[in-house]
Amino acid sequence: MIIESLELKNYRNYDSLEIKFDEGKNILYGDNAQGKTNILEALYLCSTSKSHRGSKDREIIQFDKDESHIKLMLRKNDVPYRIDMHLKKSKSKGIAINGIPIKKSSELLGINNIILFSPEDLAIIKNGPSERRKFIDMELCQIDKIYLNDLLKYNKIINQRNCLLKELNFNYNKSLYETLDIWDIKLSEYGNKIIKRREEFINQINEIIINIHHRLSGGKESLYVKYEPNVISEKLSDEIIKNRDKDIKLKTTTVGPHRDDLGFFIEEMDIRKFGSQGQQRTAALSLKLSEIEFVKKVINDTPILLLDDVMSELDSNRQNYLLDSIEDVQTIITCTGLDELIENRVNVNKIYKIVSGTANLYELNK
Repeated sequence: MIIESLELKNYRNYDSLEIKFDEGKNILYGDNAQGKTNILEALYLCSTSKSHRGSKDREIIQFDKDESHIKLMLRKNDVPYRIDMHLKKSKSKGIAINGIPIKKSSELLGINNIILFSPEDLAIIKNGPSERRKFIDMELCQIDKIYLNDLLKYNKIINQRNCLLKELNFNYNKSLYETLDIWDIKLSEYGNKIIKRREEFINQINEIIINIHHRLSGGKESLYVKYEPNVISEKLSDEIIKNRDKDIKLKTTTVGPHRDDLGFFIEEMDIRKFGSQGQQRTAALSLKLSEIEFVKKVINDTPILLLDDVMSELDSNRQNYLLDSIEDVQTIITCTGLDELIENRVNVNKIYKIVSGTANLYELNK
């Protein structure tokens, strides 16, 4: 899987941009606030339909423009794909794959398997549970259409049930209360599927992460990830019914996989609470490298890796391990300078200098 080129128009600080990528390591370097991360955001957006920054479409479009356009060219199993995305301030985004418009943004997932690693990801261990659920969901949604469908239906049911809970809290009605039965059955049905697939995913990650972390820690530590469901699948239906009155009082659904978490343990120590910053960072790096290996196994191809200014956050040993682990992966790296990369003899294929919304090819033989 290779991204060949990206074109932007009226996108953040880019009036117009066309950039071509090599199938190896690509570097985008320049001072802060020049637009390096904007390029990675566009790649991620065109692969997942969402900004990794959580930005809304209207925040991405240039201030004095009504629309922004992204065109991504990629090759997957020697088959060319063109993804066009029109962001609009007053309407929903429009997306076309090979010139054919799609009805749902979710249809985009899985065409380009992309993994983003940023300094924020180094804090995934100590951040809140929502960040760890996001990690699971984004990976599974890209490689498992059934999981994607189940999650979309589950989230829709949660929203509709929560609206009903708020109405019951404001104005209790027996006939309205009885309609909870329907929502609870569906909530349990799709919730069970999500719990089982997440459990299977974490088991697969654990088969990979133990060796990666062992090498990263110099053979000193063994890491395992523990899936911590809010409630086990066998008890989900009973717990939903048991907590009905509580849910009405709080006006929200308190039981289900939307409240799951992940634990990270070295021996018996929960490093979310008791690990050092170094242990937490090493575990986060191990998790990302495991994600890459997991995707390789599932799709029998390599994902695209985006490294957003993460090299400066890692010591030389972790840098070298990361770079050695992604030799066969197309990688796009942002950084503020080239000194560290040259010093570490990183095998770079293409370099662009990013200055004020422009990308200038850097001659490697200079």
